[in-house]
Amino acid sequence: MRCAFARSQDPADPLAGLTVGELDPEAPAGWVAVTVRAASLNHHDLWSLRGVGLPADRLPMILGTDAAGVLDDGTEVVVHAVIPSEGWYGEETLDPRRTLLSERYPGTLAERVWVPARNVVAKDPALSWAEAACLPTAYLTAYRMLFDAAGLRPGQTVLVQGAGGGVATAAILLGRAAGLRVWCTSRTEARRARALELGAHDAFETGARLPEQVDAVMETVGEATWSHSLRSLRPGGTVAVAGATSGAMPPADLSRVFFRSLRVAGTTMGTREQLVAVQQMLVATGVRPVVDSVVPLDGVRGALARMADGDVTGKIVVEPGI
Repeated sequence: MRCAFARSQDPADPLAGLTVGELDPEAPAGWVAVTVRAASLNHHDLWSLRGVGLPADRLPMILGTDAAGVLDDGTEVVVHAVIPSEGWYGEETLDPRRTLLSERYPGTLAERVWVPARNVVAKDPALSWAEAACLPTAYLTAYRMLFDAAGLRPGQTVLVQGAGGGVATAAILLGRAAGLRVWCTSRTEARRARALELGAHDAFETGARLPEQVDAVMETVGEATWSHSLRSLRPGGTVAVAGATSGAMPPADLSRVFFRSLRVAGTTMGTREQLVAVQQMLVATGVRPVVDSVVPLDGVRGALARMADGDVTGKIVVEPGI
């Protein structure tokens, strides 16, 4: 089976360990096969190639967490990437032994992927394959950050750090569709302009003083924006954290957190039910994921290089069949 996989790992040069070629993993007993029509890239793929979250003894490992495709009976589905441990009952994201596809089990950057039967959601025909493939990480994460971790309601103000990334773009689109006042930050004028085109009410330089403090901040950048995130919150506000692409060890500024009664809410991915909900929201509102580009499997290396350089707006989609 043709796929993109991690052959080796290098923190300094992650793409050195990437291979696009043939690999035939063994399918876990009782799991269903999905013929992949489209998959999308995430920073998770780069972290795996750096050796973060993927032990070296599991190599070679097929990369990718997101996919949309077809079951053997012809059913069109979206893949939910969160795999709970055997015997776990309850919300899958709270299982301390949960994994994502490409961590313990082969991922989605392949012609086929295997998942437990409960890890597929019927794909709505209103979404294209490329659009559907964007949902399982970025749009699911943004949905959970906005409406679960931060508990935002129409009319409230949210600040999205790092406009341009997959989760940040999703948060802008979903927040605006839900009736929030959406502000965002970016280092570049081009990305700020693009965020305004996508529906952000205002866009600011990274670290800029805001006109007023906000109800919640969507934080996926980490060290580079953390202090600004805390300073931007009104008393009692929430910073929802789902990533740290610039580093995970910023100054905690605990005095600000407790003195202003701020809430820090960590969140990872989302549940199967939330994946259903975010797809329903997109269909109901007419909002569609922003697709930066579509590449074949042979284009994964160049696409990941662009992602590492921050040269992406929205999601890069991989279609194994082209």
